[in-house]
Amino acid sequence: MSEPRTELDAGAAIARAIGKVARGFSVTFRQVFRKDATTQYPKEIRPLPPRAHVGRHLLNRHENGLEKCIGCELCAWACPADAIYVQGADNTPEHQVSAGERYAETYQINYLRCIMCGFCVEACPTRALTLTDNYELAFESREDAIYEKWQLLEPPLPLGTAPGTQEGK
Repeated sequence: MSEPRTELDAGAAIARAIGKVARGFSVTFRQVFRKDATTQYPKEIRPLPPRAHVGRHLLNRHENGLEKCIGCELCAWACPADAIYVQGADNTPEHQVSAGERYAETYQINYLRCIMCGFCVEACPTRALTLTDNYELAFESREDAIYEKWQLLEPPLPLGTAPGTQEGK
């Protein structure tokens, strides 16, 4: 049979419990007295790290002006949120859009679904699709959130110059 607990054992257990609670609250108390790190966005836009690509997609072109996208639809298949729709078509000698045999006739990204994971960029065999550092995405309607091919071929505006901001008016 085990011996009955003494008051000394109970006191030590209570002291250990109080120590653990105090150690847990120490994180909270350190944060309470720390100075706030508030930025006045959009008046002050902090620069992103140089390799940060967390924003809007961009469809790239070759130096000769032809599109890099060959309409292979790998980006749409790799998208876990099913946010990308691509419909490919064949190039003709009279109508050469991309350097390959095919091109993306229709290319859409629904930014209400997009989770900015970058799987589409990794899946692209021609590096036609990249993520930019422009994260200012605001929409007035659901239709505005679906970017068409012509919008994705244009580079995004610099941060802080989007319509509705002080500089973008």
